[in-house]
Amino acid sequence: MHDEAVTPRTIWRYDGGALRPLRDTIVRETPLTVRVNGEEFATVVCSPGDLEDFVVGFLASEGVLRLHSEITSLQLDPWKGFAYVELQNPLPARQRDQSKRFIGSCCGKSRQFYFQSDARTARTVLSRHTVTPDQCLALMALLQEGSDVFRSTGGVHNAALCSTDALLVRRSDIGRHNALDKLFGHSLRQGLPLHDKLLAFSGRVSSEVLLKAAKMGIGLLLSKSAPTDLALNLADDLGITVIGFIRGSSFNVYSHPERVQPTAGSARA
Repeated sequence: MHDEAVTPRTIWRYDGGALRPLRDTIVRETPLTVRVNGEEFATVVCSPGDLEDFVVGFLASEGVLRLHSEITSLQLDPWKGFAYVELQNPLPARQRDQSKRFIGSCCGKSRQFYFQSDARTARTVLSRHTVTPDQCLALMALLQEGSDVFRSTGGVHNAALCSTDALLVRRSDIGRHNALDKLFGHSLRQGLPLHDKLLAFSGRVSSEVLLKAAKMGIGLLLSKSAPTDLALNLADDLGITVIGFIRGSSFNVYSHPERVQPTAGSARA
């Protein structure tokens, strides 16, 4: 399989009492240093695909920009690991003070400044868009079935922007927040409205993941995994429906259950 997100490698597999060489596919991880208006802003560890989407979404998530039109130029040098972004306006002093931070591909505390911009960029979601149980199950099945990189490596998180009936845009990354930033960036670059969209997600719903949904203005977040208590407290406050442990024919609704409408002919317990 040829893909910029993966690389081949010979490994040794223990099976049947012996070690045997095996050609395997490994997910790639690369550092990307983002420079804004000539200043180093952050170095992010991520998967090397869809980098323009990622840079736009990352800067929007960190409160550096609101609209794609604020970017006058964006140049990528993936071989050297740099992204050069020029904005119409100077970088605010509060963001300039946060530059030159290393940001890991993992979740939680590795994002050293993720709490500092949340108060400015996360907002209460007022969408009344609803989903049926069958649609939740079908969307998660589509997310799981369609990830070639995950099937070949097992090393990435998958996320997708969805309508109630289809996956519209899919992105993968070693970091779950990176996958969401790629979706955010794509929506900004394409001018895609998000008030009537859902997020389908493969990973745990942490507070950071929940805040990404709030920053995008999306009121329905589907996951095959579990949420944290802080994520659910934020979901309560920000008006986001969190649906987790979507597996087989069941799932849990953790917040704002009014957006989950029973399928015709069924009744809510």
